[in-house]
Amino acid sequence: MEVVFLGTSSMVPTKERNHTSIFLSYKGEGILLDCGEGTQRQMKIAGIRPTQVSKILISHWHGDHVLGIPGIIQTLGANEYSGTLEIYGPEGTKKHIDAMFEAFVFEQRIKLVVKEIKPGKFLDAKDYYLECAELKHSTMTLGFSFTEKDRRRINVKYVKKQGIPEGPLLGKLQENKSITWKGKKISPKEATYIVKGKKIAYIADTVPTRSAVELAEDADLMICESTFASEHEKKGEEYMHMTAKQAGLLANQAQAKKLVLTHFSQRYKNTSEIEEDARTVFDNVVCAEDLMRFRL
Repeated sequence: MEVVFLGTSSMVPTKERNHTSIFLSYKGEGILLDCGEGTQRQMKIAGIRPTQVSKILISHWHGDHVLGIPGIIQTLGANEYSGTLEIYGPEGTKKHIDAMFEAFVFEQRIKLVVKEIKPGKFLDAKDYYLECAELKHSTMTLGFSFTEKDRRRINVKYVKKQGIPEGPLLGKLQENKSITWKGKKISPKEATYIVKGKKIAYIADTVPTRSAVELAEDADLMICESTFASEHEKKGEEYMHMTAKQAGLLANQAQAKKLVLTHFSQRYKNTSEIEEDARTVFDNVVCAEDLMRFRL
């Protein structure tokens, strides 16, 4: 599992920071969390092929989070994309996608599925599931979480001691089924152990809200907007954005393991002030930079 920050700016991009977009790769899946203007170029620099994208999760329809979508769709069509691009977003997403095709002159040459989602689990795949929660911003906004399902692993030392060969018997144990070996019943509890899945939460534009805490509960990686430092808290209230300290407090309440801040105002030439603001209440924090990578 890898997370690549393709853009870490807020409304106005800077020379160092692109509009918001995050790429999550997992077992052949490529999930874009928002897709701001310039996302394709950032993907090229990061070595990510557009055809790796299988899903786009849209937090809300402010331009700095979605202006890259038409370009991605057009490029996929030009590259004879053979998959089905799934787009998930809040209420109104279908209307906005339809309007996009009316506004731009290009054909819909790929298979496209657009789904408007409501808070809760909205996708249950073989190895992971996706959830969303309503945040509190100036327009309908969703936060997202990606949770890897727990995996059952073979206790190699135990099965070697029992002399169980590789093959279907071990497969049954991994499926949480008991087996019989040389007249002895062997249970998964004896021969396997559970590896807890990783969790990533993405808290997009919002003021502090309980739903963000619940969405990020026990996250291994909590990605959170942090447009301002505490000295501009009133501006954050005005535009319905968080400060770094508020993000840190949410991470504390959620008992997240690591906090990564993003979506910074152009007023900050560097993020040291923002990081220190969050560190007053949450120690394991870092400010994202464009093209920064995290492996879990």
